[in-house]
Amino acid sequence: MEQSNDKEGHDVVGGHFDLPVKKAINFSPPLYRQRYSFVNDLVNQHKPKKVADLGCGNASLIQMIKSHSCLELIVGVDINKDKIGSQRCRLSPFSGEYLSPRDLNLSIILYHGSAVERDSRLLGFDLVTCIELIEHLDAEDLARFPEVVFGYLSPAMVVISTPNSDFNPLFPAVTLRDSDHKFEWNRKQVQTWALGVAGFYHYAVEFTGVGEPPEGAEHVGYCTQIGVFRKVGAPATEPCVAEQCGQHIYKIVYSVSYPSLQQKEVRKLALANEVSRQVQSMRQRYVSSLRILQRGEGNGHQVSDTGLVTFSGPVFTELEKLKIEKSPEPFRFGNKLYVPLERLLAYPKVNRLCDSVDTMRALIADTVRLSRDGSAVKVDLRDASP
Repeated sequence: MEQSNDKEGHDVVGGHFDLPVKKAINFSPPLYRQRYSFVNDLVNQHKPKKVADLGCGNASLIQMIKSHSCLELIVGVDINKDKIGSQRCRLSPFSGEYLSPRDLNLSIILYHGSAVERDSRLLGFDLVTCIELIEHLDAEDLARFPEVVFGYLSPAMVVISTPNSDFNPLFPAVTLRDSDHKFEWNRKQVQTWALGVAGFYHYAVEFTGVGEPPEGAEHVGYCTQIGVFRKVGAPATEPCVAEQCGQHIYKIVYSVSYPSLQQKEVRKLALANEVSRQVQSMRQRYVSSLRILQRGEGNGHQVSDTGLVTFSGPVFTELEKLKIEKSPEPFRFGNKLYVPLERLLAYPKVNRLCDSVDTMRALIADTVRLSRDGSAVKVDLRDASP
C-alpha cells in the first residue's frame, strides 16, 4: 500500500490518518564527531603526555588527536579484536611526517582487552577517555568499571560520555539507541552515579554534553551527556607496587612509533633536507643576480658584494634577519659556491635542528659536500651558469 504525507506532516495510509511522524534529528557536525572534538579540545587545553581511549573501536578518536605535539603515548583498548586490528594503515606515519618530524617521540599502541580488566601498562596516564562505553557494560562489569578506571588506573583526568535518555523521546524510535546497549540513563541517573564515583575515588566532576536539542526542546538537555573527572590531591603518576606493575593482561594488536627529532637518524634527515633547501635557494639567488648584472638591470635590485640578491624568500623577524645579516656571507671560488655553516646555523629552521656548527657538521658530513676544512657547504655552479 502506498504511503504519502498530508500538508500537516501526518502519515496518510489508505485514506485514514495515523499518528504524527517524528522528524529525524540531524546533527551538524555528526554527533560522534562532536564527541571526539570535545576530547580533542581537552587535549589542546590540558596538554597531556599520555592518553588512553577505552573502547576505542575503529580508533577514530586516536586518529583525530595524534597530531597534538604534547602527546608521547596514545593507547587504545577494545574488546573487538577484528575492529581495532583493521586500523593499521590509518595510524601509520605518512611520508611527510618523516620530512617534518615531531619534536617529541610518539608511540601508538592498540590493545585487545576489556575496560574492566587491570593492566599495569595503563598506570600513570594523564587522560583516560571512555566515549560511549559504559552503556555497553552489563551490571557486573559496570560495578567493576570504577574500581579499575578510577581506583586502579587513577589517571589525572577521566572523560566519560553516554547517551541521555531524556533526549530519546525526540527520536522517531523510543527504544535504546543501539541494540548492544544494556541501559541508557537520564541526566539525574548519570549525575547520581558520577558524583558517587567521584566522591569515593577522590575526583571532582563537571557535567556537560554535546548535541544541542532542537528549538523548543531545550528542557531535555544534550543528546550526549559528558562527565569530566579530575583527580583531587594525589599526582597522576604514583609509584606502583610490585604486584601491580607485573599485570599485563591486554594483547598488543598494533604498535607504531612516529619519527621525531629525538631520533638521531630522523634529525639527520631533517637537517640535511633543510640545509640542502637553504643552499639551493642561495644558489638560485646567486645565479639570478648574475643574470641581472649581465643584462645591466642591476638598478633597483639589492645585490651584495658577492653578487647575492639579499633576502628573497621566507619572511623573518627583525631579530632573525639581523642574526643572518651578521653571519658570514656565501662566497664564490671558481665554479663553486660556498655557504658557511655559521650562515646556515643563523637560519631559524636549521638552528632548531642543531645547536652548534660542530653538531651540524657531524650530522650532515655524509650527506652534503663540505669544503676542505669543513667550514662550509659547497655546491657546483657550472650547470646553472647564465
